[in-house]
Amino acid sequence: MSAPPPSGEYLEWLMPKPELRDPVMIVAFEGWNAAGDAATIAAGHMAERLDANPVAQIDPEMFYDFSATRPIVHLNHERQRSLTWPTNQLLAAKVPGSSRDVVILVGVEPQLRWRTFCETVIAAARELGVNTVLTLGALLSDVPHSRPVDIYGATDNEDLMASLNLSRSSYEGPTGIVGVLSTACRDEGFTTVSFWAAVPSYVPGAPSPKAGLALVHRTSELLATSLFVTDLEIAAAAYERQIDELVSEDNDTATYVADLEEFWDAEDEEDDLTDDPELLVAEVEDFLRDTNE
Repeated sequence: MSAPPPSGEYLEWLMPKPELRDPVMIVAFEGWNAAGDAATIAAGHMAERLDANPVAQIDPEMFYDFSATRPIVHLNHERQRSLTWPTNQLLAAKVPGSSRDVVILVGVEPQLRWRTFCETVIAAARELGVNTVLTLGALLSDVPHSRPVDIYGATDNEDLMASLNLSRSSYEGPTGIVGVLSTACRDEGFTTVSFWAAVPSYVPGAPSPKAGLALVHRTSELLATSLFVTDLEIAAAAYERQIDELVSEDNDTATYVADLEEFWDAEDEEDDLTDDPELLVAEVEDFLRDTNE
């Protein structure tokens, strides 16, 4: 372990800088970037399974409107109060079976000073030897919960387009911190990749471990390794059963879902949607625009 790098103005280092092998930074934010909490479920699962250690955190003071994203009060067993502020924490982990390690940034989309926030993330990435930045997101879409999860992947890297069957993003319009950070990283010379999972629009408030699982699988392809996902598979199966029960209780919703399933199956016979990312571009773009209207 080497000595910790100098702390940036808004970056607090929690431990000496670890030695990592060509690390990929995986980024997921709570908020509208993560329908069904899919992105943060995926990132959190990878951090837990890889036994990732916190290496740094970003001071929230300059990046949040605390009247909108409020700190949380906790009481300990002696009923003493403490506060938890919105946190953006960087964790690092070795990845067994892969030639690359990971830096995982899990946090809450900031409301303020996005350019400074991105500069802070980029400074941390440089200190940790990151060359590739992967952003994770999820969108609400007209897809059935009972079928495989669509994953849309985009990159500007020609080699990754070919090896992972990705496309170049053609989106124009309003964007969130995921889009801003990805663009800032690309402009600074990083290889950037983005994976978005499609979550059923008729269960917008339910966390989706199924979509999180799909993002983990896609990320594992990028890392050329496999991760333990049995617990996520169990959670995904339970999620599907619970949605089955909810859908069965409402005739209109049941009819709607049956129509989605019929459409999915018909399309699936013609082409595997998960193998053709261009088919998801329009839905991703519509989602980004609709959430900013």
